[in-house]
Amino acid sequence: MEVVNERKWQGVSGSTLKLLAVVTMLTDHIAATVLVRMLQAGAGQELYIVYNAMRQIGRIAFPIYCFMLVEGLEHTRNRWRYAARLAIFALISEIPFDLAFSSRVLEFGYQNVFFTLTIGLATLIVIEEIGKRHCGENGREQLTGAGVILTVGTAVAGMGLAALLQTDYGWRGVACILVLYFFRRRRTMALVMGYAAFVLLLGELAALLAFLALALYRGRKGYSCKYFFYGFYPLHLLLLYLACVLLGVAAYSAI
Repeated sequence: MEVVNERKWQGVSGSTLKLLAVVTMLTDHIAATVLVRMLQAGAGQELYIVYNAMRQIGRIAFPIYCFMLVEGLEHTRNRWRYAARLAIFALISEIPFDLAFSSRVLEFGYQNVFFTLTIGLATLIVIEEIGKRHCGENGREQLTGAGVILTVGTAVAGMGLAALLQTDYGWRGVACILVLYFFRRRRTMALVMGYAAFVLLLGELAALLAFLALALYRGRKGYSCKYFFYGFYPLHLLLLYLACVLLGVAAYSAI
């Protein structure tokens, strides 16, 4: 009698999670750039219900990006090159971001989320280096007093830089990344504490849906299309600004 081997379910892949983040981010940004301007221009208040629902859907995106950032730190071969890539797309995205949200070519009062992710990743890289120097390569030995001070100082510096630059999600976003990183060895605890951080620091109860999706992740990478996910961010912001121009509401500011 032939034995049929049933494939064990491998969970949700990283590329599927990123695609979910892209779709929910797009939903959020349509509301935050186009619908909010339409409301300012005098659209019916029933549109506000749609606007609010789309913004809540958008709360799914950032937790996934933060979680996958920590995953990327664990698996990338060159961490500083990873950080440099994020920084480059932060710069590329700034003009589309400013056009989409303020209708200005450059607006320095609020920076795009790639800056938050870059600062968060750089903070984690430095913390990892401190760990190697002050508790050994395997990270199992307890940090020395100097290691603890340097780790805390680095975390505070990273959050402070995000606050100073006024990046999207600011210091709170970097803090959420740090929480996911420090609990990364215990997946369930990382998800529970991560969600708690998003609720307490950002007030995002709807982020629960993101963490439920993350609970299905089993470490499988999925399709490799990282530049699609990077390039989608500035491209969709530029297209949303053009939509505002075509609708005649670009004169209003979304921030």
